[in-house]
Amino acid sequence: MTRVLIVDDDPVQLRLTAEVARRADFVPVTATGGRQALDMLRADPGIGVMVLDLVMPELDGMAVLEAMRRDNITTPVVVQTANSSLETVVTAMRHGAADFFVKPVAPERLIISLRNALKLDQLETLVRTDRNRRSGTLGLSDIITNSSAMDRVIALCGKAARSPIPVLIEGETGVGKEMIARVIQGTGDRAGKPFVTVNCGAIPANLVESILFGHKKGAFTGAVSDHVGKFSEAHGGTLFLDEVGELPLDTQVKLLRAIQEGEIEPVGSNKVERVNVRLISATNQRLLNLAKSGAFREDLYYRLNVFPIYVPPLRERLEDIPLLVSHFIARLSAEAGKRVVGISPPAIEMLRSYNWPGNIRQLENAVYRAVVLSDSAYLESVDFPQIVASWAVVPTPSGSPRTCPPLQHPFMLTSLASVFVKLKR
Repeated sequence: MTRVLIVDDDPVQLRLTAEVARRADFVPVTATGGRQALDMLRADPGIGVMVLDLVMPELDGMAVLEAMRRDNITTPVVVQTANSSLETVVTAMRHGAADFFVKPVAPERLIISLRNALKLDQLETLVRTDRNRRSGTLGLSDIITNSSAMDRVIALCGKAARSPIPVLIEGETGVGKEMIARVIQGTGDRAGKPFVTVNCGAIPANLVESILFGHKKGAFTGAVSDHVGKFSEAHGGTLFLDEVGELPLDTQVKLLRAIQEGEIEPVGSNKVERVNVRLISATNQRLLNLAKSGAFREDLYYRLNVFPIYVPPLRERLEDIPLLVSHFIARLSAEAGKRVVGISPPAIEMLRSYNWPGNIRQLENAVYRAVVLSDSAYLESVDFPQIVASWAVVPTPSGSPRTCPPLQHPFMLTSLASVFVKLKR
């Protein structure tokens, strides 16, 4: 649930506002002064929105807004005050307030204001993330997480970004390894430079060398012109080798030389070319096991595995599911042209209880399908028919099925019944 920071020096008003927020399914967090509020915002970036009183002793609301802008704290703010002058309203909005109301406020007005502020913040986050992605400047703040399991990942990303050291990102399919690679690039000194992605598992074995290192005209049948390889495309920037464990052994030899010497030799050429590339690799396999079995060169493994980062699966960071779902709803509802603004508590609890073998990618697809199916402003359990249908048998990480009787969960009874009704229609 979304946490709402309520700031007011009046204890009665503080309790009333907190109770309204609680009844609207928010989690209220209170502060009695501006300095305390700023400390809480700096310590807890997961706060979704703040309700701020303007008139307070020591540090008033306007000063809090100025400090937030100075410290680049982007939490949306809803301002409340007893002063209804136009000048006060304009000043608060210029300082970054998302909405404004005069005390006393009707509970319905407060709830609408909080939801609108959250929606605006989600859209601004989407725009900022998309802009950063396109410009190659994704930062640590663009990683959507509220889980302690990701703390080490974020810390390692920050350290890796300050060095050209080769990075190996390990994790299951769909956990967001490419996102981590883009954040490392966008946080380092190669931000804004080329970021070239190669899916090593999707390239035919006879074309891997040509795609990575390029080829010259006439090097082989069909080579009608010179071709620039991915290493050359990424010159000055970052080359991301996804599923690097799928590379053929003969190509691994040349990749090792390119990493060691910073030189490549296009197919059909007798001259080497110097390249300046930051290499980030990713795999959903255990490269060490592949190296021990002989399927992957051991010397290349140690060259790639200089700075390993393990990204935990979604089932180990269930706290991130509400944040990810809200992010996907904001983006996908706009793409689908639907007016979906959130998800019901029973539905989010169902999603938190699922195992998610496909991780974040599977969650995104499930939300997309739910947005298309939904006929209301809030997603319900019925809008996730595949999750409901697979509830009885859920695959565990070891591969053996785990039985979860859906009839033990009250909200699942409603979900199953609703699914059957919708199918009959």
